[in-house]
Amino acid sequence: MKSTFTLLIVSVLFTLQAFSQETTSVSNDSLLKYLTDLRKEVQDLKKPKTKTTPFFNYKAGLGFATPDSSYSINIRFRIQNRFLMNTKDEEHLETGSWEARVRRCRLSFTGHVINPKWNYYLQLSFSRGDMDWSDADASTQNTSPNVVRDAMIFYKPIKNLQFALGQGKLPGNRQRVISSGAQQFYDRSIVNVNFTPDRDFGFFINYTAHLGKTFTVLTKLAATSGEGRNSVSSNAGLAYTGRIELLPFGQFTDGGDYYEGDLAREPKPRISIAGGYHFNDLAVRTGGQLGKDLFATRSFNVYMADFVFKYKGIALSSEYVRRDTDGSPTVIGSDAKSRTIVTGDGINTQLSYCFKNMFEVALRHSLVSPHNDLLAKVRENEQYGLGVSKYLNKHKVKLQGNLFYNRERDLSKQENHNSYFFAVFQIELGI
Repeated sequence: MKSTFTLLIVSVLFTLQAFSQETTSVSNDSLLKYLTDLRKEVQDLKKPKTKTTPFFNYKAGLGFATPDSSYSINIRFRIQNRFLMNTKDEEHLETGSWEARVRRCRLSFTGHVINPKWNYYLQLSFSRGDMDWSDADASTQNTSPNVVRDAMIFYKPIKNLQFALGQGKLPGNRQRVISSGAQQFYDRSIVNVNFTPDRDFGFFINYTAHLGKTFTVLTKLAATSGEGRNSVSSNAGLAYTGRIELLPFGQFTDGGDYYEGDLAREPKPRISIAGGYHFNDLAVRTGGQLGKDLFATRSFNVYMADFVFKYKGIALSSEYVRRDTDGSPTVIGSDAKSRTIVTGDGINTQLSYCFKNMFEVALRHSLVSPHNDLLAKVRENEQYGLGVSKYLNKHKVKLQGNLFYNRERDLSKQENHNSYFFAVFQIELGI
């Protein structure tokens, strides 16, 4: 390279001498053109050679990008294999039933196209239970396997602002938004099961504001179809969801406010306080985006609030969810069959400690209380849980053992029904 550059400089000097001796034969325009072309050749020689092979990385799954970095893709998978045993009741501890299955089996793709401002996220599910598909669902939305869970296209014009179009999780209660692969128990709580807004198709906006040195505000908005994932049609009603999160002491390590347990063992206290609201106009399913078909539409109001604290292995989280509807929560069909929307209040609280060797002990208490007009149809449900986890590679590879006590009460009669214990062993493996 240096020898080539030297030869070019010598050539320039000789050329300039020749031109100085024969100025009558060469015009000034010709000289300028010659020097311009020569300068360009020198600059081209100084440029590094273009990389011709893709760039690979293995930090989060398997990723690679084109040589010019205009396109990238990252591939990940995960599976949850589960054994669950229910006792007959709280007095007779012999086995009542077994659950043995692949609870979740997923493949996901992330990356960017053209430039890093345009991103995408695609997630597919393959186990039957993970496709929200059952012959008994009695839903026109669930007549075939729902393989596509998420299909989002993101545009990020500036660092703190992001727009999205597609199918994905609504910015609802925190436990729903936290991935099922980042839970410290075998699954989400009964509060989430009964009240959560789920995945939907529509427009999403996320904005992050920094106030002072540490205070961070996260604002998340969505306007969606209200019909749930993979719907084939929509009525005149839409769903609107908003959520705001306050992080007074700054952001969590490695996004720790969106995975359960303090696996990062935060060196300084971290807190997130959040509130949200979801309105589903003219919903056609008992759970809004989930559940059986209603015989007549109803509009839902869902109110959400949650709190997260993490410090040196200690993690405390709690969330409150309430659902109301504009009419009777029980809808009667023409054949006298009925569908019931669970309206009421739910609160879930979890406390855990993660040791330095990545063993974790966790406690959970969950309570779902139906509104008074549902007392004859919906029982109060309460759960107490103990969990022990060993994290081999954070939440990507972990062993989980859980013991729960489940109690259901008929509040109209003040009687216990269907009270029992259940134990779970689960292995999560992914990249």
